[in-house]
Amino acid sequence: MKYHRTPTSKYAQPVRSTRSRTYFTVVATAVLFILCATFVFSTSTPFRLGLDLQGGTHLVYEADMSEIPGDDRVSALEGVKDVIERRVNAFGVSEPVVQTTISNDSYRVIIELAGVLDVNEAINLIGETPILEFKEPSYETDYVPTADELSQLTMLNMEEEAAAQVILNRAVAGEDWNALVTENSIDTMTSSDNGALKGISADHYVFGELVSAIDSWSWEGRILPNLVENDEGTNIVRFDGTEESEEMQLSHILVCFEGKTGCQSDREALDASLLINNLKEQATADNFAQLANENTDDPSGVGNGGDLDWVQPGQTVPAFELAAVATEIGAVSDVVETEFGYHIIYKRDAQAATVYNISRILMPYTSKTDMFPPASPWKNTELSGRHLTRANVEFDQTTGAPHVSINFNGEGDNLFGELTERLIGQPIAIFLDGEAITTPTVQSAIYGGQAVITGQFTVEEAKLLAQRLNAGALPVPLDLMSQQTVGPTLGQISLEKSIIAALIGFAFVALYMIAYYRLPGLFAVLALVMYTAFNLAVYKMLDVTVTLAGIAGFILSIGMAVDANVLIFERFREELKSGRDVLGAIDEGFKRAWTSIRDGNLTTLIAAAVLFWFSTSFIKGFALTLSIGILLSMFTAITVTRVWLRLIAGWKWAKPLGLYGVKRDSQE
Repeated sequence: MKYHRTPTSKYAQPVRSTRSRTYFTVVATAVLFILCATFVFSTSTPFRLGLDLQGGTHLVYEADMSEIPGDDRVSALEGVKDVIERRVNAFGVSEPVVQTTISNDSYRVIIELAGVLDVNEAINLIGETPILEFKEPSYETDYVPTADELSQLTMLNMEEEAAAQVILNRAVAGEDWNALVTENSIDTMTSSDNGALKGISADHYVFGELVSAIDSWSWEGRILPNLVENDEGTNIVRFDGTEESEEMQLSHILVCFEGKTGCQSDREALDASLLINNLKEQATADNFAQLANENTDDPSGVGNGGDLDWVQPGQTVPAFELAAVATEIGAVSDVVETEFGYHIIYKRDAQAATVYNISRILMPYTSKTDMFPPASPWKNTELSGRHLTRANVEFDQTTGAPHVSINFNGEGDNLFGELTERLIGQPIAIFLDGEAITTPTVQSAIYGGQAVITGQFTVEEAKLLAQRLNAGALPVPLDLMSQQTVGPTLGQISLEKSIIAALIGFAFVALYMIAYYRLPGLFAVLALVMYTAFNLAVYKMLDVTVTLAGIAGFILSIGMAVDANVLIFERFREELKSGRDVLGAIDEGFKRAWTSIRDGNLTTLIAAAVLFWFSTSFIKGFALTLSIGILLSMFTAITVTRVWLRLIAGWKWAKPLGLYGVKRDSQE
């Protein structure tokens, strides 16, 4: 005879542990309900109401496409829509609705602004033609400081200079230079390389002042005994030596082709290659200027024989410079390809040029513009949207990455070329309606009337940027066709009627559930109360715009929440009739009803998603509130009602089957 363990199911759990979790869940849902109800009735965070409930302005505009080519009209209308959306968003309108319609030759924009009751203000906001501006950085302040503020600036500069002098003294005394750079330099670009600046010429536009401070008798490794100030701050400079380089007197012929930066020609790469190689075979020192005048695609080289004058080291792109350095004086280079196209280079002369290697510790020195910044970091240029003829999305032939090409008219070509030549290494911002839409940095001087804006664009981002640029380049006048103001009184009446309808519907549902399902029906009604609080709290938290259609979706979701309870309770009653105890019937009823509930709600969610993505704004509101309601109803029906029923299942008073709408004589 042997003793054996009593076999137990792997699913069996201690009753006390299960009941403890049940109590915890009940308390947690009760606390959540209280928090949500408090949030719903809080006046500090009101509900966002749509046009049909709080009133607002309804405007219809006709877009004048008479000056727009037929193929560009749809794109131009989308550009207008985007501009208007940006304007009304800046206006602070809640959930504006901007739609476009095309019928025959009629291009219309329909705008609904909830809460905007001043129709004249709305018209003034929307009815202006988009303004496209090109701006450069502004380093001047228009603020006039007071005597006290100037005194504070002087004191701050003295403190900064004293701090820099301490570091200079430590460096001169022989402290480790690299450690001083790491600890004190605010130049993040060079601090990781011990502050090194290599190959700097005396006329460098940023570091020229540092080179100019080096005495002719300075020796390698010497730290300059004085602080050097420039636009960046206060510099502690170490002279690391010089290198011999050369500056070259060059001319070139450029043959560009489709896809190259600034190229306005539709020439294929193969044709460009044949042409440049043919020119290479013909070119000599004597006829180079004539060939350049007749063939170069560089606008600045036409009429002057392609003359680039004296070119300093680092002034041209690397491939061009390497080819020029490798070419003998008086000779014509081999064909070289750069981002601009194919080149041949005539090296007319060369002379020695000295470049400097220095290291520095950059210390802060506050200027007037630092303490009193300009009203705007940008200032207008003469270039504007009227000079931009077209923007298009194109793709890099090597990487396939999207970029935006922009084309200028003749006047814009000269203005843009002068601007880019002056601002190499600095950004030129493009503003639409006073807001920057892109701030690309100038890599080189760009002539020829065409440029490329590159970046980590997705295709959709590139299309949006091109659309916005075209909205300013191809301005579309808008004519107001109709205007209508929806008063808040009408919306208030609609809201009150909707609330009354919801309450009446809820009351009938509650009476039916309690009358037919008894105790479970009562729990279902309480769960619906919690469900309502959860829904309204989510509307506030997600800033959902509540419209009449949205309220309809919410009321419908209440019915679907009850539908889930009906399925569960019918299964539950079947299990009771089959002879199961209350607790077993609860678990089995919920388990058997779950698949039907899941499938029914999933199909409804799919339909709601289709409505949301492919319909108008009012239907979207209906789909959104319906989807939120379905997700929350699954929680209240599956979790809340079930937990409450499990809680009372072990209580003696809850044993009679009559409490669940099951007749005693139906027991087997």
